[in-house]
Amino acid sequence: MRLRRAGLPIALLLAIAMLAGCGEQKTTFVEGKVNVVTTFYPLYYLATEIGGEDANVVNLIPTGVEPHDWTPKSKDLQVASKAQLFIYNGAGLEGWAEDFLHGTKSNGSLKIVEASAGISLISGNPEEEEHGHSNEEGHDHASNVDPHTWVSPKSSLVMADNIRKALIDSDPAHEAAYESRYEDLKNRLAALDEKFTRELGAVPNRNIVVTHQAFGYLARDYGLNQVAIMGLSPEAEPRSQDLLNVAKFVKENKIRTIFFEELVSSQLAKTISSEAKVEIDVLNPIEGLTPKQKKAGENYISLMEKNLQNLVKALQ
Repeated sequence: MRLRRAGLPIALLLAIAMLAGCGEQKTTFVEGKVNVVTTFYPLYYLATEIGGEDANVVNLIPTGVEPHDWTPKSKDLQVASKAQLFIYNGAGLEGWAEDFLHGTKSNGSLKIVEASAGISLISGNPEEEEHGHSNEEGHDHASNVDPHTWVSPKSSLVMADNIRKALIDSDPAHEAAYESRYEDLKNRLAALDEKFTRELGAVPNRNIVVTHQAFGYLARDYGLNQVAIMGLSPEAEPRSQDLLNVAKFVKENKIRTIFFEELVSSQLAKTISSEAKVEIDVLNPIEGLTPKQKKAGENYISLMEKNLQNLVKALQ
């Protein structure tokens, strides 16, 4: 599958970034701290929790924006060119990453961190290749791999450890502080993992019907069966036969709830739930925060707790 190509040639992006740097654009570089760029919210959360006061973390994708819809601009290249760490998910999520990172090669001190390294990756639905889901411009998930690693607390533990190692490698003077904050985060993620294992292990039903195929790692790690209306990208258009098959599955398996996500339209879930006479509820892949969630102080762990509550309710 193709990687997304940036809208402008990298050389032009670099030229624009250099010109922008001569103006009054606010700098994101902080002297005396390790400067970190993350691609989207879950990585930002992990990096800020571990980095604390010793790291200046800048997130590229803004609040309320779905990562599958986003591509970098010249200002983002300028931000990354000043950082010591660039943390991206990998597993094909950031289809623009290869070209983007090529444009940062002038920054010889930039360390690239693939947060999903070490996680056993899940293949996406091979039928997507036939029906065009994998050709969504911009987010061709590499080799049809499911990139949504962070949706499982077990995977987040691995990702947090990768970020810990990278921070210490870039800033060994603050190793003790990074280790201390990491241990605190690890304990909270481990408690979340244990709660998912315990509560989902007790539910009588194992099937979850979702609009977007984003919960494969959660399903694998906690013994659930994910049935997705759409593919790995939330913009993938389901075929009419797909919709009929899902509606049939819902009726035959006595599914009580169809899940949708907050950064994507719920219309498809509402249509099928109306046809099948079942409820709809939120199952959040936490690809980003909404403005309301950010204002309320929500974070990865609090939103995963809500996911667990909704799952347990639906699977009774």
